[in-house]
Amino acid sequence: MKTWFHSWRAAVRIARRDAWRFKGRSFLVLAMIALPILGVSAADLTLRSAELSTEESLSRSLGRADARFTDPSLGGAPLLQSPDGQSYSPVGDFDENPWPEGAADFKKAVPPGGTVLEDTLGSAKLRTTHGLLPTEIRELKAADPMARGIMRLDSGRFPEKAGEVAATTHFLETSGLRVGSKLTARGLDADYRIVGAYELPDVLKTDQVTALPGAMLDPLDKALEADGLPGTDQRTTLLVNVPGGFTWNMVQQVNTHGITVDSRAVALAPPADSDVPLYQQEGWGDRNAASSATELAVAATIVGLAMLEICLLAGPAFAVGARRSRRQLGLVGANGGDRRHIRAIVLAGGLVIGVAAAVTGTALGIALTYVLRPVLEEYMGKRFGGFGLRPAELLGIALLAVITGLLAAIVPAVTASRQTVLASLTGRRGVRRSSRVLPVLGLIAFVLGAAIALYGSAVSEQFAIVAGGSAIAELGVVALTPALVGLFGRVGRWLPLSPRLALRDAVRNRGRTAPAVAAVLAAVAGTVAVSTYAASSDAQNMAAYEPQLPRGAVYVMIAEDGGRDVPTVRSAVQKTLPVDIRAHVDRISVGRPSCPVYGGEDGCGRYEVVVPKPNRCPLWETGAVDPATKFSAAERRKLIKDWRCEESGVYSNVDGGVLIGDANVLKVLGINDSAAEKALADGEAVSFDKRNLDTGGKVGIRLITDTDKADAAAGRGQDAPGVVKSFPAHQIPDGQNAYGLSMLLTPAAAKSAGIGTVPLGAYYTTSAMPDSAQEQKLNSEIDKTGTEATLHIERGYVSESDITLLALTVFAGLITIGAAGIATGLAQADAESDLKTLAAVGAPERVRRTLSGFQCAVVAVMGVLLGSAAGVLPAVGLRLTQRREGLAGYQRTLKEGLSDATAPYVPVVIPWETLAVLLIAVPLGAAVLAALVTRSHRTLGRRAAA
Repeated sequence: MKTWFHSWRAAVRIARRDAWRFKGRSFLVLAMIALPILGVSAADLTLRSAELSTEESLSRSLGRADARFTDPSLGGAPLLQSPDGQSYSPVGDFDENPWPEGAADFKKAVPPGGTVLEDTLGSAKLRTTHGLLPTEIRELKAADPMARGIMRLDSGRFPEKAGEVAATTHFLETSGLRVGSKLTARGLDADYRIVGAYELPDVLKTDQVTALPGAMLDPLDKALEADGLPGTDQRTTLLVNVPGGFTWNMVQQVNTHGITVDSRAVALAPPADSDVPLYQQEGWGDRNAASSATELAVAATIVGLAMLEICLLAGPAFAVGARRSRRQLGLVGANGGDRRHIRAIVLAGGLVIGVAAAVTGTALGIALTYVLRPVLEEYMGKRFGGFGLRPAELLGIALLAVITGLLAAIVPAVTASRQTVLASLTGRRGVRRSSRVLPVLGLIAFVLGAAIALYGSAVSEQFAIVAGGSAIAELGVVALTPALVGLFGRVGRWLPLSPRLALRDAVRNRGRTAPAVAAVLAAVAGTVAVSTYAASSDAQNMAAYEPQLPRGAVYVMIAEDGGRDVPTVRSAVQKTLPVDIRAHVDRISVGRPSCPVYGGEDGCGRYEVVVPKPNRCPLWETGAVDPATKFSAAERRKLIKDWRCEESGVYSNVDGGVLIGDANVLKVLGINDSAAEKALADGEAVSFDKRNLDTGGKVGIRLITDTDKADAAAGRGQDAPGVVKSFPAHQIPDGQNAYGLSMLLTPAAAKSAGIGTVPLGAYYTTSAMPDSAQEQKLNSEIDKTGTEATLHIERGYVSESDITLLALTVFAGLITIGAAGIATGLAQADAESDLKTLAAVGAPERVRRTLSGFQCAVVAVMGVLLGSAAGVLPAVGLRLTQRREGLAGYQRTLKEGLSDATAPYVPVVIPWETLAVLLIAVPLGAAVLAALVTRSHRTLGRRAAA
């Protein structure tokens, strides 16, 4: 008894034998489907492996402790926290009262019977074989069982004595030290021996050194304080173990002491949102919904286009494979097989190739991820928790390949079943008119999809609309491809022989060419979409960039030690960089010369530029009164446009904004004003902010010593006590960029007014942009002084997406060349009889090679052109979505009138360079590759094969 099972078994056997017989064609089809599956499975494995389970994450943060206590410096005031301890808020209303601050008492928060382990972090500069390296200092008894899991020991052991430390492997690589080396810190005479190397699994690229509690940070702080250097900025948390674990109720109890808790038990079994008091407060429900929607729109669009690409890449496979098997299918019909048997055989071919592609792609994806795991971990800067094999997900990805193979075989199966036995056996294709319905449907789909995507970006907040509309539009372009191929064919009359033959062959065999073009189109569209989005974001970032100096200029500043090492650092810059103009600058010092730039120590004061009352912004003069309370929204909107309330957006790198220097400072800043130079020569001040000048054309500097009782509302309606020094001043005209500076005084003018100064650093122009090697050498020279210097070389806006766009271009090129090459290989298999005919009529041997190259180039050019047009749409849709959200935020800010908001600049930039590379280099590369791998000698076939 014959059943459908027996029919399908026979069909599968025929398809398997046919695939094995034509290995070259089968390999091309398999590669077309397996390549995307390999990429998707490898990406899935990488993402899943990088994801940590809750237990793994807790082990890295808590070790084997039950909880970690953290002091948020709210002075011990009761607070509310989220279950993970990352979000918190003090209990009470602090709109009218000052925000609580200060340290909390850990001892009061530890439950009875709990055991604790201190974990303290600080930072210092450690001496290495190259100089000084800023390093994180950790004090933790790392060998304690409670800390096991936070660090992974690579070699040696953890410290057991006060004079021993362990260091991260990254620190050892960077510093040039090794296990067994001696380690010293700047300002500390004692040395330590490195006894072990470890890594932090979550942050592999961290420079960190671990010592026992109290062994390094406290001695360092004392030594640095004695030398007048900044301290280590210690921050202590507490690892806690309690019998029975740390419950949510216990967390809330600890919160009453002003401490946040990261609890293992709460992380494993978090409470419902209704049981979290923090989430019940106003404002905690909306968590950046707008930005999340944008991120989801980007992700959904990219994923949707990637899935569409996987489906389209399989298109050329069976459109050619079924026609190559038409003789065999004709024999089936001649021996009594009906149409359903022929359809089954073609579909079985899709099933066989799909299963083989699924197995091959998934296996290669697993192997590739396993082999590249160390490289991926180093690139991502964290260790994977495990090899994240998710059988269900991999099976779904593999099933996608099988379904893709079957779907790609449906149309060829139906077409093959409709052919007569005679046409199949003789290989005659007949004359068929192109469908007029498909292009119309394609045009409708393209217009409809574009309208949906633009609607989603301009009106709706549903991110799926942008992705769906873009996918529909791209499918419309795919449906239009056969008609567009016909239009491309009209340019063939002006081409030489080989390209003319290639183009006419592509037009004559649209059923073979259209799927090949669609495959390239899909590969290019996704890359163009991401490239357009990246280029637009880059243009937005460039417009928002605020330079600190003119391009190529340099400044170096030292804000500590009273300028003791400034002359040495100035000399180092002169020797290392190609300096053109130099301008030595000093700073104002109120009190003893060794006072740090921000004061705050005993005997140290500060200064401020006096802004005359008529020039003060009323919004800033409200004192303790909220501007929203004192002024109406209309008044606030009017005031923020007042010149007195303008904000430059550029922040000065000099505290107080006043520099002591000569006219060379103006030259470095690019300010060409002879009147300003004359004013400096006459002992006057140069003002860069017109709010500084009073009606008499003078500016004032208030010197405030530490004995003065500065009012808390200084600068907000009341003047702080102190001595005011006045100077006649020249105002720089509007339009000149002072890069955040407020005023410039000469050393002679400051001295005559009784203002103390200390060396600060220097400004320079350069004859050529300093390169990386020069900058590294200068940093090394500065490190030798052991001082805390700030160096800045203004290189202008440096695009972070250049490498991204380059990588995308290379990726698109490889994918497009691969897709065009595979599609052309299939086309050559289909056009073998035509090539043999060329050989038979005496065509030169090079014609076969050049024809193959131009066949590949034709497919690549068509695919790149159409893919570029299709890929721009989703990127434009996403950028318009971001522009709408930015405008909405701008309107809200403008309505409130609390700041000088500017309309968002969200441009749409087409990456013409990337498109040019795709349009020129990719077809050229595809043509050369196809020509090189094509045999040029004549091959005559048997008549039966014609």
